[in-house]
Amino acid sequence: MAFAADFVWGAGTCSFSNEGGWDADGRAPSIWDTFAQRPGAIFQGHTPAVASDMYHRWPEDVALMKELGLKGHRMSISWSRVLPEGVGRINQAGLAFYDRFIDAQLEAGIEPLVCLYVWDLPEALQQRGGWLVRDVADWFAEYAAVVVDRLSDRVSLWETLNEPQVFIPLGHLRGEHAPGLKCPLREVVNAAHHALLAHGRAVQVIRARARKRPRILLASTGPIRLPATDSQADIEAARRSTFEVANKSLWSAAWFLDPIFKGEYPPDALKAFAEDGPRIEPGDMQTIHQPLDLLGFNLYTGDRVRADADGQPKILPQPPGVGRTMYDWPMTPEILYWGPRFLCERYPVPLIITENGYANADWVHLDGRVHDPDRIDFLHRYLRELKRACEQGIPVVGYYQWALMDNFECQHGYRLRMGLVHVDFQTLKRTPKDSAYWYREIISANGRLL
Repeated sequence: MAFAADFVWGAGTCSFSNEGGWDADGRAPSIWDTFAQRPGAIFQGHTPAVASDMYHRWPEDVALMKELGLKGHRMSISWSRVLPEGVGRINQAGLAFYDRFIDAQLEAGIEPLVCLYVWDLPEALQQRGGWLVRDVADWFAEYAAVVVDRLSDRVSLWETLNEPQVFIPLGHLRGEHAPGLKCPLREVVNAAHHALLAHGRAVQVIRARARKRPRILLASTGPIRLPATDSQADIEAARRSTFEVANKSLWSAAWFLDPIFKGEYPPDALKAFAEDGPRIEPGDMQTIHQPLDLLGFNLYTGDRVRADADGQPKILPQPPGVGRTMYDWPMTPEILYWGPRFLCERYPVPLIITENGYANADWVHLDGRVHDPDRIDFLHRYLRELKRACEQGIPVVGYYQWALMDNFECQHGYRLRMGLVHVDFQTLKRTPKDSAYWYREIISANGRLL
């Protein structure tokens, strides 16, 4: 059997993309609430104030999860719903919401994977420097302790951060994500280092305070290269290109994962960044280098690589006319084979695909259903490659479709739809798409239909 009997088939949501209720019951603004008010920051001025309104409609959403046969739900906590000022005063109403939401999932037979941070830093902490200051690691540890103390009698699967490769550079260098800054590179690299420190501190907190034995991960991402052929030279070139840092870019798996798993930054990365490298203080690397139980990785698209005459990796252009999602990401299903293979070779823990999915412009058809055969074909192609990885013994233990339902997609607002469930953003009516029912069959058969 390709997929183990306990393989987790799931789907994901996150707090600022789905919850809405931006000021309900004591929640304070996050950086995305503030960023969305900036003219031109979000497509057509959309905001996450309501999103898919999961804060008020969670019973219906848990029922949908159960109807679709999900085994797991990857969710995140809104930091500013729990600690409106980021530290200090605890908002009990916010914690009570997560009590109800998690209890309902467990009652439905769905295991929550709880991520502490998907990009929505409290605005109060942004005003104190946010990720640009070292204090953020202490703030994050305090927040983690509050959440773990409340939920760890029921939650055992914990994720610290989602995609620091994205929220640090896009939010602090390029200004495309909240908080919308364009800082000097040295400051951005230090912000990335602070994110790793926050991760390490959170792991320590979870290990020390969790009441149920925890399994801890971080959800990473970065460039995954695909060999142009099955030749050993091309495979080695793709592997090398996946992890090397040849320029001053934080779009890298190794930059963030090597410190966690190896206790050091990649030497080629430090050489590439030179004077713009991180400011490392005594004890920092020991704090970051905390043992993890799992590795999460978000996989959508990759570039093909060929070895040149000297064996050096050469990235190839995408073929003309290649299929693309509405994110303009080329379809490269093999990423769900080569990604797990390369990652598990370098980092010796089981892997969870924490995100994979398809952006489209779906609508409710005249028959009242949402027909999305292109998403079904996309998922079928990608999941066949994941099946190939599992058949070869690569230790992939879960797959979470992004996303459970249509939501607020960052700077794209509500323009893109990535959900298995359609959300009418005027009425908030949920309509499972054809892909949702297809995925239900895949789950029921534990992937045997792929």
